[in-house]
Amino acid sequence: MGSYDLLIRDGIWFDGAGSAARTADIGIKDGEVVEISSRPLDVGAADEVIEAGGKWVMPGFVDIHTHYDVEMLAAPALTESLRHGVTTTVIGNCSLTTILATDVECADIFSRVEAVPREIVIGTLGEHRTWSTPTEYAHAIDKLNIGPNVATFLGQSDMRIHVMGMDRAVDDEVKPTAAELERMIAILNEALDAGFLGMSATTNWIDKLDGDLYRSRSLPTTFVKRREFRALNKVLRDRERILQSTPEISLTPNLPKFFLAAGGRFRRKALKVSLLAAADSKAYPPLVYFMMYGAPIINRLLNGVFRWQHLPVPFTVYADGIDLVVFEEFGSGAAALDIKDQVERNELLRSEEYRRWFRRDYENKFTPKIWHRNLYDATVVDSPDPDHIGKSFGQLADERGIHPVDAFLDLVVEHGRKIRWRTTIANHRPKYADKLAANENVHMGFGDAGAHLRNMAFYNYHLRLLERVQSAQGERKPFLTLEHAVHRLTGELADWYNLDAGHLRVGDRADIVIVDPDGLDSEVHELAEQEVPEYGGLRRMVNRNDRAVTATIVNGRVVYRDGAFADGLGKAWGPGRFLPAGRKVRGATPTPTVSAQ
Repeated sequence: MGSYDLLIRDGIWFDGAGSAARTADIGIKDGEVVEISSRPLDVGAADEVIEAGGKWVMPGFVDIHTHYDVEMLAAPALTESLRHGVTTTVIGNCSLTTILATDVECADIFSRVEAVPREIVIGTLGEHRTWSTPTEYAHAIDKLNIGPNVATFLGQSDMRIHVMGMDRAVDDEVKPTAAELERMIAILNEALDAGFLGMSATTNWIDKLDGDLYRSRSLPTTFVKRREFRALNKVLRDRERILQSTPEISLTPNLPKFFLAAGGRFRRKALKVSLLAAADSKAYPPLVYFMMYGAPIINRLLNGVFRWQHLPVPFTVYADGIDLVVFEEFGSGAAALDIKDQVERNELLRSEEYRRWFRRDYENKFTPKIWHRNLYDATVVDSPDPDHIGKSFGQLADERGIHPVDAFLDLVVEHGRKIRWRTTIANHRPKYADKLAANENVHMGFGDAGAHLRNMAFYNYHLRLLERVQSAQGERKPFLTLEHAVHRLTGELADWYNLDAGHLRVGDRADIVIVDPDGLDSEVHELAEQEVPEYGGLRRMVNRNDRAVTATIVNGRVVYRDGAFADGLGKAWGPGRFLPAGRKVRGATPTPTVSAQ
């Protein structure tokens, strides 16, 4: 045995704290960084060597907003994140976990919101579930042959169903009894004891239930009243944990409540609040100024600890027919999505009465919205008729001499999910995207890895931000230094979430990504599709830019290198660990049965 299990030679080292990068050798032993030296370390003392000359050696990326709750059970390697340098993922966002409610109830809250087939969720939980409490869930994660490290929130919708029953949890007239509220508090405290980051919720009413019994009701946390939120927030505040949530999208938004909850005043502790989402919206362009300047002012006034989550790339989404969550935000769109049977849905879409309703929603300038509702800005990318491809629904409407809504609905009725299209909802203006990426009250995140499998792919948003930073420096228009950008994607997030991750110094766990800057080119912005065998062959959207990341290392183990994954990863072994809040995770990781390729 050598002095090092792994030696990374001659790379340009970033520590994740924003310090100036410099060339160094890095020695790793038993899953930890044991030496960082500007002078060459002894290659002969290493069991494995990676030559990293000219490449960036950084802490592994932290992805704070994923929905891998189901996928990590079926395919625990989570290769779509590993291949892009992500070594720490956060699950349990948006009030959704698969811990306490029944398998069917978990599918009801998860499937429609996150666009993962319901039968996949039920089948996967039925096959793999071994837990019934937060403590058991944390232990179960640690037993998986998982690729990256995993931290988690406790989903409030999951907990509410477990304590109150689904029928009462989604009834606006029902409040939890005193005993039920005490039970929720006890469960939340147990989760925090087990190392959960905090609690996730949503107040966004467009997030709907799947299933048959309660289909199309909003998620349970949209029915929570003040007393319940205050009681649970007090637990989080007292224990210095996080509330992750989504505000209500309405003409009377509840954002002030989140700002007030985050505030620390009158000797009250501040509450860490992470909220979706800071974006440069096409629907409301002036809103970007509030995103950039509102939180800093309110944090100062209230002594708050509020952060937005922001996806630092254009928010481009794809849809098969009418199957896209943005249609949930207006009545006619939600009515179509409420119907599972395609024949019955088509009957609705053909109806002239329905079309008038859809046109009214489409043209209404005064309703709150995420989607800009401009069918001239919605381009067909695939269709049984090749003549459609590359044209917007607005263009196709002009060719036919009809309203854009009629053209869209005609094509959906004719081709169903075979008419595939895309549009960009937000973050389309580079000037404001750069400003948001540099804003100290904004966290890089909201990639939604593991969800919306046919709608979008932001698995590599960390690399896409680094490509923008590098390009801006080349054009002498910098908006972030490279060191600051790396810090924003690693150490800044890990420190705020209180995770043992995000840094690359002596004594740190060896979670590392090695990036070839020459591979940060236009390819990082491209999309592809890949079959998911564990999901019955469903074709998901993915990113493929294998020249960018030359190696990903988790807990000292090389899991991905030069376009190939280590043999047996996710099946015979996996170096990932459950990361509890506020605790160090150390020690050697399991040795793979087959050496990495």
